[in-house]
Amino acid sequence: MTSSPTRRSTAEVAAVRRIGDSAPHSAFTDLVRYAGSWFCAFREARTHLSDDGVLRVLTSVDGRSWTSAAVVRLAGADLRDPRFVPRPDGRLQLLAAAATGETAKTFETVTWLSADGHAWGDPLPVGEPGVWVWRAAWHDGAMYGVGYATREPRFARLYRSTDGIDLQPWVPTLFEGGYPNESGLVVDPDGSAICLLRRDGDAATAQLGRARPPYRDWSWVDLGVQIGGPTLLRLPDGRLLAGVRLLDGEVRTAVCAVDPERGELTELVALPSGGDTSYPGMVWHDDLLWVSYYSSHEERTCVYLAEVSLTG
Repeated sequence: MTSSPTRRSTAEVAAVRRIGDSAPHSAFTDLVRYAGSWFCAFREARTHLSDDGVLRVLTSVDGRSWTSAAVVRLAGADLRDPRFVPRPDGRLQLLAAAATGETAKTFETVTWLSADGHAWGDPLPVGEPGVWVWRAAWHDGAMYGVGYATREPRFARLYRSTDGIDLQPWVPTLFEGGYPNESGLVVDPDGSAICLLRRDGDAATAQLGRARPPYRDWSWVDLGVQIGGPTLLRLPDGRLLAGVRLLDGEVRTAVCAVDPERGELTELVALPSGGDTSYPGMVWHDDLLWVSYYSSHEERTCVYLAEVSLTG
């Protein structure tokens, strides 16, 4: 299984820009390079928990100047937490949750497909009602997605699909205990899969899971820290990075090094952030780590893009 190099990395924020601030609350981001351009997706709404969420997709050629590519809406639903999934057929897929109901909310995972990042097709339901498929990745002709139950009993579930739409349970109980929910997921070229799993119950420490194909059997290690909004990225040189919200002391969005062998999550750099913050998207491009995230440290909750240089 691929492991992270043992050398120590250092990181520095080289630049940061506010790219999304047209709504009262702009949050829950993801970032992708697609067809030679940047795309950043996030939710726009009145507040963090209001029922009026739509998905804004921004695009940029250089990562500095951004314009709106699309606004994705679903009548009667609050759309939350968009996630890009590049597909092997060349199209770009977008996953999100549609929340409905005024008091007892129900959640259904929906997806859209696009051939250019601008025009998105009709929404398609995927997975199972009440299980929020939060992150997905393709490997060897199949898409694997990690979802979590939004009501009791709480569990995380692994799905598999050969078309990215018909998601079927592959590991019905991927993890249970401590309210497992949001996840980061990477599948390395050698087939090794790694999942970074947030928990919010009495045992709120994050878990790091690993598996080899066919991903039926997973081993887990407790990282001993509480996180939010996780994402994972394997760099070309083998280093494994995580973008998370850290809650030890001052709340912040941070880039961390992950050592699967030791079961360690080590903070490399905190991004300018605070308060309501996290849900980063990460892309390695032109020898820089590009990180989209949201934060309320400048009063309004806005979306930012940071360029992070890594050494070591």
